[in-house]
Order: sequence, then C-alpha cells, then structure tokens
Amino acid sequence: MLTKSPIATDVAIIGAGPVGLFAVFELGLLDMKAHLIDILDKPGGQCAELYPEKPIYDIPALPVVTGQELTDRLLEQIAPFQPTFHYGHMVERLERLPEGGFRLGTDQGLEIEAKVVVIAAGGGSFQPKRPPIAGIEDYEGKSVFYAVRRMEEFRDRDVVIVGGGDSALDWTLNLQPLARRVTLIHRRDAFRAAPDSVKKMRALVEAGKMDFMLGQVSTLTGSDGELSAITVRADDKSETLISCDRLLPFFGLTMKLGPVANWGLNLDENLIPVDTEKFETSEPGIFAIGDINTYPGKLKLILSGFHEAALMAQAAHRIVYPEKRLVFQYTTSSTSLQKKLGVAG
Repeated sequence: MLTKSPIATDVAIIGAGPVGLFAVFELGLLDMKAHLIDILDKPGGQCAELYPEKPIYDIPALPVVTGQELTDRLLEQIAPFQPTFHYGHMVERLERLPEGGFRLGTDQGLEIEAKVVVIAAGGGSFQPKRPPIAGIEDYEGKSVFYAVRRMEEFRDRDVVIVGGGDSALDWTLNLQPLARRVTLIHRRDAFRAAPDSVKKMRALVEAGKMDFMLGQVSTLTGSDGELSAITVRADDKSETLISCDRLLPFFGLTMKLGPVANWGLNLDENLIPVDTEKFETSEPGIFAIGDINTYPGKLKLILSGFHEAALMAQAAHRIVYPEKRLVFQYTTSSTSLQKKLGVAG
C-alpha cells in the first residue's frame, strides 16, 4: 500500500504484540491516538504466532490463558480507543522532523508522522532455526512446522517432535492426547526444559503412551510436501526409519533486530537501553517497552511490559500535550475515564 501523504497520529507503535496492544489502552486513557505497525499479518506478536493455543500462567488475575485468548482480550479492552493497525509492514526508516515529531517509512511505502514513537517489537523480527536436513524446505508449511497454531491439525497424526527445550517438551505433552503417536527425539538424554515436564514425558514413555529416541533426524521421506517417514541416526551411526506425517523441529529462534539497529539508538547486545522512569531511549520522544528493552533488573515477562507501557504513556502525554496538565485518575472512580471506556452509567 502506497500513501500519497503521511498519516498523522499522536503515537506510532512498532509491534502489535501484547505489550504494544496494552500500550494502546494506557495511551487511550490519556486521549492519545495510536497507529500500530507489525510485520506479521495479525495482532498478538509471538503469543499469537508461535503459541496461540499454549497456556500462559503468569498473567495477573488469569490463572490460565492461551496466547490467542490473551490477544483477543486485549483487543476487546482497547476497542473503545479505535487504534489503526498496519499489518505486513516492516518499519525501515525513522527520522526526526525539524518541526518536532517523527516520520516512519515502511517497506510497503506507508508513511506515518507521529509526535511519539514506541518500539514494542519484542526481540525484533524472529524466525525459527531450520535444522540442517537436506530438502526440509520442500515440506515446510505442509507437514513440517516450526510452531503449533492449531492443535487440531495434529489430531490422529504420527507426530515427531525434535528438541530438548521447553517448547519441545510442552508440545510433546500437549499433543500426546491428540496424536495417533508422538515420538520425541533429542540428541542426548538430558533436557533444558522444566523438570516437571521432563518427568511427565518419561512417565508417558514408561506407560507406553509415546516414544523417546536418542539421535538426530538425518533424512526425510515423502512427496509433494507430505512426509511419510523420517530417518533417525544414532551416535553409533545406526539408522532407524520411523513413520511420520508431521514433524515439529524446535531448535530455537533466531532473533534479528532488523532496521531498528540503524536508527541511531544506543544498543546493548541487540537490546535498547531505557530509563526506568519513562522507558525512554537515548533519543527523546522514542520509547521502548517489552522484551526489546533493557535496564537493571529487567525481567522478560508480559506483566513487566504492561507496567512499562503505563509509565511510558504518562511521559508521552507531556510530549503530545505539552501545555496540558496531567491529572492522575483511577478507572474505578473517574467518570471521565469510564466514559472513554464506554462503561459510565
């Protein structure tokens, strides 16, 4: 999409993950309009893209919620503020305007001018690490997947999961009741996953409800992108052929900061240092919240990002409305805030 003239807004948010979405809420309470730009084709960031059906247990007041449910609830919460989303766009250019504010340009020709920029891009753009298996590209998206977006896709399938981290063990346990058979493959009999998950996996193996093999996947067998079997090579070079029509390799993610690295911000190992009063970067008017920022004591938790969004919004208000006095209010008692949310009696 090419725009003939830049879109004007109060705040441009780069990243539409949970923290970027909640930033819309905090900004909206203070009368600031937001446009969100995300390289993905939908909101939710890594939560919705990589584990939409995986349970999350550390969101306050929600004992358990999936990545997609959390995204849906956040979208419902920010609906009164009518944010504008631009999906499938990567911000390539960011420049400061002489008269104040910023202009952003995307790879799709979109131009946005904003008084404040908020970088909520998680760890940057992410992509799964592809295992070194010849021809695996031919099966990707059809029978080889690097994330589980719909668990039903794996019902009554012969599923092989490769890896020894939390993702591999979590999906082994989640898919085992659905699949015809689950086989977990790891190069050694030690794991980087939560001990409780490993214990549950071993119990399933002992009960004959799934299989565990030591080794590495060496070759794939199939046609037209559909797997029929894989070959597993052990340390002693022996090989075993296993029936398989779904393969989930969990070798981790490669995080790339992308164009953000060229915007003149101070960086620390591909993260953006911020202060803990406003979560502002080395450039006034540019803030960074969520996993992409760093400061002493930083915890990479969604709830931490929510806190950062709240303080960022307070500081952004002073930039967007320099002549306006900010009066702190609570949603529980402020009639004006309740009207903004559409809940006033």
